[in-house]
Amino acid sequence: MTGNDSTPDFAICLKRSDFHFDLPPELIAQRPLAQRWASRLLALDGDSTTPRDLLFTDLPERLRPGDLLVFNNTRVMRARLFGHKDSGGAVEILIERLLGPTRAQAQAQIRASKSPKPGSLILLWGGKRLKVLGRDDDLFLLHALDDTFPTLMQTQGHIPLPPYIERPDEEADAERYQTVYGSRIGAVAAPTAGLHFDQALLDRLAALGVGRAEVTLHVGAGTFQPVRVQDLNQHRMHAEWLEVDARVCAQVAGTRAAGGRIVAVGTTSVRSLESAAAHGEIEPFRGDSRIFIRPGYRFRVVDAMITNFHLPESTLLMLVCAFAGIEPIRAAYRHAVAGRYRFFSYGDAMFLTRRDQ
Repeated sequence: MTGNDSTPDFAICLKRSDFHFDLPPELIAQRPLAQRWASRLLALDGDSTTPRDLLFTDLPERLRPGDLLVFNNTRVMRARLFGHKDSGGAVEILIERLLGPTRAQAQAQIRASKSPKPGSLILLWGGKRLKVLGRDDDLFLLHALDDTFPTLMQTQGHIPLPPYIERPDEEADAERYQTVYGSRIGAVAAPTAGLHFDQALLDRLAALGVGRAEVTLHVGAGTFQPVRVQDLNQHRMHAEWLEVDARVCAQVAGTRAAGGRIVAVGTTSVRSLESAAAHGEIEPFRGDSRIFIRPGYRFRVVDAMITNFHLPESTLLMLVCAFAGIEPIRAAYRHAVAGRYRFFSYGDAMFLTRRDQ
């Protein structure tokens, strides 16, 4: 398997509909809680398939001295821009990836009543112009004629809240839809499991002897794209850029040698570590990955994970089912719905340990 491969290690005949569950809309968190650490934590670990209701501040009790927490240090761009075509129609732009050494070009999704044509212009606030160079599947290639894209996003960009948050972004989102440790800008969605950590909790974990490592995966808008095929073997994952450096590989190896566990903070950290271990042992990796982790996948690195609750029929739900077992996750999600947990990006969290198949 390579970092871009999506073939499981052994076949399990599952369909997209096997990952459906009913979620009352009022359980979708529309705003963060007043404190990052104030969320609930549903634990599904050890040999037990019975979920435990905890608070996120109970996380240190689930960890052990010598464990290694692996965080995704990406930072969310102000990637949503608004403008209009030179013909007059309104346009909403979601920057997916910056290109070139000057960052004057970008790949982007565009929402408009009619798709702009190659060669046409999009006008932003203040008369700033974007030229449409072409299209590759769902993404448009744009060229900024008057400023670089980082400058445009800084001066008039909006935080790209997920589509299930049914409100415009607010100034508070610029801070709360970021992790406190995010340092490498490039994502269009937050690695949301990390939103629960504040500096005090990070310091508490360090004092307990829990190690810390950082990978980078720039989350793309494709993370919200639905799986459109019933046969999961026909699904093609969106590409996301990630980096796992030699230091992280050494930290993983050292933790393993000392008997500690590798605990991934979020599905993006899981995908990063497993992409870097595609050939068996973890090794430095830098580039795009399309890894599709679903039941049948054999995990090579991650022993436990912290994650939020995921959308029905999503690839992220398939990943946690591969990690903790399909039936245990189904039962845990039923428990969470009945217990009125808060779902998705600004919602509550889970602590999972790997359940080998």
